[in-house]
Amino acid sequence: MRIINKFWICSFVFISVLLLLLLLIQCKKDKENNDNNITPPPSSNITDIDGNIYHAVTIDNKVWMLENLKTTKYNDGTSIPNVTDNSEWDNLTTGAYCDYSNSPSNSTVYGRLYNWYAVSDTKKMCPVGWHVATDTEWTSLTSYLGGESIAGGKLKEADTTHWNTPNTGATNESGFKALPGGERRPNGEFLYLRQYGNWWTVTESNASSSWCRYMDFDDANVDRDDYDKQYAFSVRCIKD
Repeated sequence: MRIINKFWICSFVFISVLLLLLLLIQCKKDKENNDNNITPPPSSNITDIDGNIYHAVTIDNKVWMLENLKTTKYNDGTSIPNVTDNSEWDNLTTGAYCDYSNSPSNSTVYGRLYNWYAVSDTKKMCPVGWHVATDTEWTSLTSYLGGESIAGGKLKEADTTHWNTPNTGATNESGFKALPGGERRPNGEFLYLRQYGNWWTVTESNASSSWCRYMDFDDANVDRDDYDKQYAFSVRCIKD
C-alpha cells in the first residue's frame, strides 16, 4: 500500500509541476505579444465596395490592412476612372487609378496604383470604417518599429516571391507584409514593380505635392518624401 501511495503521490507532483511549467511558458508568450503590441491577423475579413477581401494586423494598437488597396470605386459607388493613356494621365487634376503596366493581373497581388487626387477625394476610397493613413500615422508606425533605418525590414514580406533579391533585412515580424507595387510617374511611365513599394499618405506637403513612404529591395529603410500629386502609388488603409 505504501508503494502504491508513493506512486500516486509522485505522479501527482510530476503532473502538477508539468502543468505549472506549461502555464509559465504560455504566460511568457502572452507577455511577449503584449510587449510587442503586435497581434496576428484576425480570421475576420474586410470587404471593399468591389467585393475585394482584405485582412488586418494590429501594430501598436492600430489596425492596418495587410494588402494594398484594389478598389475601382469610391464608397458612394462612383467609379474611379481607370486612365491608361499616358497623355491623359499627365494632365490629370482629378482622381484616377491604374494597374501596373495597365495589366490587371499585376493588381491581383500588388494592388492598384492611385494618384493623390483619388486618395484625397471626399467620397473616400477605403472601406467604411477605414481611411487612408496620414503622414502622422505612418510616422508613428515606423517609430514604434525602431525608426526609419530598420522599420522597412520589419514591414516587408520576408522572402523573394514578390520582392527582387536580396530583399535586404526583410523579416515581416510586424505582420504588415509590405509588397512592392512600383509606381506610375506623371508622364505615364511605369517603374519599379518588385523593387519599390510606395504608399501615399492623405497628408499634403504643399499645393502640388503630398507625403508618401517607400521601401526598396536592397535596404531595410522606410523613407519619407513628398511627390507630385500626379504620381500613382499604392495605398494602405488603417481603421478609424
